[in-house]
Amino acid sequence: MISAPIADRLKAAGLDPDQVERVVRLALDEDLDGGVDITSAATVDEDSRAVADFATRATGVAAGIPVAAAVLDAVSGGDAQVEFRVADGARIEPGDVLFTVSGRTRDLLTGERTALNLLSHLSGVATLTRAWVDAVAGTGAKIRDTRKTTPGLRRLEKYAVRCGGGVNHRMSLSDAAMVKDNHVIAAGGVVEAFAAVRKRFPDVPIEVEVDTLDQLLPVVEAGAELVLLDNFTPERMRAAVLLVGRNEPYGRTRLEASGGLTLSGARAAADTGVDYLSVGALTHSAPILDIGCDFRSP
Repeated sequence: MISAPIADRLKAAGLDPDQVERVVRLALDEDLDGGVDITSAATVDEDSRAVADFATRATGVAAGIPVAAAVLDAVSGGDAQVEFRVADGARIEPGDVLFTVSGRTRDLLTGERTALNLLSHLSGVATLTRAWVDAVAGTGAKIRDTRKTTPGLRRLEKYAVRCGGGVNHRMSLSDAAMVKDNHVIAAGGVVEAFAAVRKRFPDVPIEVEVDTLDQLLPVVEAGAELVLLDNFTPERMRAAVLLVGRNEPYGRTRLEASGGLTLSGARAAADTGVDYLSVGALTHSAPILDIGCDFRSP
């Protein structure tokens, strides 16, 4: 079980301690594979204690600090004591200590890599997200993630997106409807697909993907409040914004750009007036942030 102080820290971050514990246990089980850390068991005295500083070696945005702490808490059975130095979402510079943990040396060595894997990955997601958010600052457009996440890590990766200033799309297939091209083919048309979802699930949010401007207004007239513009150029995005905006009853419709977006072109897309930029790369292509663990005597 994760100890109460760490569980409280996770809850304060908007994370479910039980879900985090499942991820942590799976990662530790994978690393130990039913055995023990043979190197640490052979070279470190059972009673030895140490202090470890988890510090960044690169500029970025912190995310996953309480998750990394949960790893060390779990592997030590609650013996490890954590001192948090930085909050998730903070900008960090090389040398900044994110948190310090003290405990049995064997425990710290056993949990070090798992803690760093999660911390570095989530901080990488937050760092990339912040780069996109900074690129569109002042436009009114928001950076949004997708379901292109690592299996088993979706909630943590989407948490990291929030740490970087982005906003989340649906967490699962049951949260909301997303009518895409294959649904359109199956239903016989984009308006037909939207109507079928609305009839079966009258209370769920529905987003509809369109490939052309000709599809846009009929979907909006049918009642869609969120439309995804798939692989639109900035010029076509701007035309879509004007088309929806000129029809007063449909001014509430939000537009999301998706497909082919790049960080260098983010500003041009946001300047068209769309409400969201959908960026799968936030979670599927973020490089890790270089973070290390430095041991010292208590």
